[in-house]
Amino acid sequence: MMNIVRGRNLAKEWQGKVCFEQVDIDIYEGERIALFGSNGVGKTTLLEILAGEEKPTEGTIERGLPLAQWGVMKQTSAGLLGMTTLEAAQVDSTELYQIKCHIKRLEDELGHRTNTIVSNESLLEEYGHWLERYEQMDGFKWEVDVEKILNVLHIGVELWGMPFSQLSGGQKTRVRLASLLVHRPKFLILDEPTNHLDESSILWLENWLTHYEGTVLFVSHDRTFLDQVATGVCELTNQGLKKYNGGYRDYRREKDREIREQESLYKQQQLARKALEESIRRYQEWFNKADQAASKQEMPSATSFYKSKAKKNISRYHAKQKEMERLDAQSVQKPRNAPSIKMNLEAEGFAARHFLELKQVTFGFTEHTILIDRLDLLLSRGDRLAVRGPNGTGKSTLLQLMMNKLIPQAGEVRAHPRLKIGYFSQELEGLDLEKTLLDSLLTLPGMTETNARTILGCFLFSRENVFKRIGDLSMGEKCRAAFLQLYFSGANLLVLDEPTNYLDIATREVIEDALQSYSGAFIIVSHDRMLVRKLANRLLTLSEDQKPRLFEGTVEDEEEHIKRRERVGRSDDSSQENERIELEWTLARLLSDEGGTEVEEMERLQSIRMLQKQLKSF
Repeated sequence: MMNIVRGRNLAKEWQGKVCFEQVDIDIYEGERIALFGSNGVGKTTLLEILAGEEKPTEGTIERGLPLAQWGVMKQTSAGLLGMTTLEAAQVDSTELYQIKCHIKRLEDELGHRTNTIVSNESLLEEYGHWLERYEQMDGFKWEVDVEKILNVLHIGVELWGMPFSQLSGGQKTRVRLASLLVHRPKFLILDEPTNHLDESSILWLENWLTHYEGTVLFVSHDRTFLDQVATGVCELTNQGLKKYNGGYRDYRREKDREIREQESLYKQQQLARKALEESIRRYQEWFNKADQAASKQEMPSATSFYKSKAKKNISRYHAKQKEMERLDAQSVQKPRNAPSIKMNLEAEGFAARHFLELKQVTFGFTEHTILIDRLDLLLSRGDRLAVRGPNGTGKSTLLQLMMNKLIPQAGEVRAHPRLKIGYFSQELEGLDLEKTLLDSLLTLPGMTETNARTILGCFLFSRENVFKRIGDLSMGEKCRAAFLQLYFSGANLLVLDEPTNYLDIATREVIEDALQSYSGAFIIVSHDRMLVRKLANRLLTLSEDQKPRLFEGTVEDEEEHIKRRERVGRSDDSSQENERIELEWTLARLLSDEGGTEVEEMERLQSIRMLQKQLKSF
C-alpha cells in the first residue's frame, strides 16, 4: 500500500509560541483520515505544511504522490472572489481551465476585425490547435461534469454567471466542493467541508466520499460526518499526534479506555511510591539507630554486630532508592483533560406554561416566494424545538418572526408579556466588536474585575486574552463570547441559530450538557445532526414545496415512526398516521404539565378534552 504522505518529528512555532511538536503522521492510499483536535491546536497549519504551503519549524515530509495530484479545499475562498460561480467551479482543473480561458480569449480576438488576412489566418490556426487539444482532453465532457455536480449540490444555472463573492456561505462551500470533485485528485485535503452545508448536501458529500476511490484527509467537527466517512482519526495535541482506527465513536471509546487505564496505572504508581517512601524512611531510621548503637558499644564483638546491622540496613536503603529511581523513570502522568469551558445556563423562572404562539403565520419576501405558509405552533415550558430544512427554506426567517424582528404577512405571533428571549445569531452580529472582553463584563451591575476574570476563565479567556477586542477574536472565540452573553441573559426562551458552527467537538459537548439541563425552552437551527438528536423533543421541518411539518417527538421517535409506516405499507394513510402520532404526543405533554394560572389550567383541560375526542375519530 502506497504511503501518500509521511511526516516525521514535525513542529511549528508561531510568534514564539509552540503550536505543536513531535508530530509523526502516515497516510496510506485509500484511507479517509479525520484530523481531530481542539480549536487553536494547529490543524489547518498542519494541513498547509503537508500540502507544501507552509514550512515546519522542525521535521521532514516525504510525499509518495506528486502535489499536482492533490486537491486542497481551504476554509477561506479569498482567491475566488473575482470570478463568476462557474469559473470558481472550474478553476481546480488547472490545465483544462487554462486552455478554456485561452480559447475564450482567442474567440474574443477573432470577434474583432483585424487589419490583415494573415493575422486572421494565424489566429484561426492557433484557435484550431487549442480547440483540438481541448477536445482530446475531453474538455467538453469536463464542462458537462462541472454543471452536473453544481446541480447535484443545488447550485442552479441561474447562479453560474453570478459573482462568486455574492453567494451565501453555504453556496460558496458547495461551489468549492464542486471544483475539487470534478478535478478528481487522487488525494483530497478538506478543511471543514461541511461548514454552512444543509443536511441534504452533507448526506450527498458523505455518500460521495465513502465511494471515492482516492485518499482523503479532512478536518470536521461534525461527529456524525466523522462516523460516516472516516476510516481513522488522527488526534493532534500540542505534544504530538496519535492515530485511532474507525470514526468518532470508535475514537471516543478507545480514548476513554486509555484514560481509565492511565488513571489506574497512576493510582498504582502512587501507592507504590508511598510504600517505597515508607520503606526508605524506615531503613534510614534503622540505619541511624544501629549506627548510633555501634558507636556506644565498648566491647569489640558488640560493636561489630551493630555495625554489620547498620551496613545491612543501608544496603536495603540504597536498594529501595534504586527501585524508586526505576519507578520515576517509568512514571505515568496523571490524566489531564484539555481545558474546556464551564457553563451553566439559568432561566429566570415564571409560572406561565405557554411562552409563544404562532397562529396561521405566513411570510414571504414577495407574493410568489412564500417561505412560511400558515404555520400554527405553540411553544411551552420544557420544549426543545429543532427547526430543520434545506438552506433557503426560511429557518432563520422563522426565528426572526418569533422574536418580532419581522412582521408576518398574515397571521399573528403572540408572546407571554414576561417572556425574555436570549438570541444567538449565526452571524454573531449581537456582539459589541469595539469592546474588550473584560470591559463587556465590567458594564454589568455589581461586577468586579476579579469576578469578571474568573468568569472569562471559565469560558477559556485568561490572562492577556481578556484585553482582546471582541472584533479581533477568531470565529470560535466569538462564539464563546456570544454564549457568555447568554450566560448573563437570564432568558426563559433561547433562540439559537447555528450556535456550534465554529466550535470544536469538546466545546460542542459542553454546550449540549448546558442546554440539556437548561430549565427554560429553546428553539435551535443546526446542521449538527448529533446535537439535534441529543437535544430536540420536537421537530419542525421546512421545505420548498410543502407546508411546515411538525413532529412531536425526538429524532429516534421520528425514525421509528418512519420504519413503522414503511412496515405497515400504508403510504396513502401516512399523513393521517403522522397526525395521530402528533396528537398523541401533544396529549402526553399536556397531561404531564402542571401549575400555571387558573385560566391556563382551564385552557389545558379544554385542550385535553378536544384532543381525546380527535383521537377517538382515528
